[in-house]
Amino acid sequence: MTREAAIVGAGIMGLTAAHALSLRGVRVTVYERDVETGRGCSWWAGGMLALWCEMESAEPLIGTLGLESLAYWRRYFPGVVNKGSLVVAPPRDTPDLKRFAARTSHFEWIDRNKIAELEPDLAGRFETALFFAEEAHLNPRDALAFLRKTLETEFEVRFELSTTIQPEALKVDAVLDCRGLEARDALPDLRGVKGEMVILKTKDITLSRPVRLLHPRIPVYLVPRADNHVMVGATMIESGDRTRFSARSMMELLNAAYAIHPGFGEAEIVETGTDVRPAFPDNLPRVRRDGNILRLNGLYRHGYLGAPALARRAAEMIVDGKAFPEVER
Repeated sequence: MTREAAIVGAGIMGLTAAHALSLRGVRVTVYERDVETGRGCSWWAGGMLALWCEMESAEPLIGTLGLESLAYWRRYFPGVVNKGSLVVAPPRDTPDLKRFAARTSHFEWIDRNKIAELEPDLAGRFETALFFAEEAHLNPRDALAFLRKTLETEFEVRFELSTTIQPEALKVDAVLDCRGLEARDALPDLRGVKGEMVILKTKDITLSRPVRLLHPRIPVYLVPRADNHVMVGATMIESGDRTRFSARSMMELLNAAYAIHPGFGEAEIVETGTDVRPAFPDNLPRVRRDGNILRLNGLYRHGYLGAPALARRAAEMIVDGKAFPEVER
């Protein structure tokens, strides 16, 4: 029986894995190279639990994992906002909205009156939109802090911060490698997909739910946060460089916000950020066995929609000896 496990990496994958193991009675220690938990790409996420929107371009496995993860967040995290999401497009791009609708489900077409009812500050801005009423969103930073506190107070999980350690060096019953892109030493087929985001502050525009604007190059979305803040993201650039925020990306993100409402042109830019998401060639997540090490990786842009479900599978592989061929590839 697995009595003690170690997790290397304290992003959303590592924290949900620690939670899944703790729920099954395993004593867990989490090792993190940073001075704080969750400060990698998990910190810069949008926090959209937009399962059906994502299925416009994602594989069916993402839908399976996403449905379970959405239920996880609603069960365990009180900060989930269950107000759905909107997908909009300028009138000239209505054909793109129709193509988007043809590739997804669980939405309703709404007219300008319904848009104004849901989002009064968008009144008159769009003639039609797709409303995904069953979707939700959360603030990733609040979710990371909540998980950390839950693990420490309810399960006595120990955190070893500012600690760089290789998974192979840990002598416990089971080790979970949740290092993201840093695990390329063991997973050479991982690649980096850079995401960039901007946080704006304005008292002139209030949004109640994520609004996704169809864009010719990248999916751009605005996600409301507390205190009149709105997160605008996120680019998808094939790059392992987690330091440089490009001028082109800044212009695209701000132009998208302006297209949704010109009032964002007067907003204050309070933060910009960039980091690199780990992805395999097919953009699907994996749990790979390596002796007593399980390597959980490849969440791509689906971190919060994939991590809880992947963590549950990994925990059951360790504790119950189960197999999950859909992710063990």
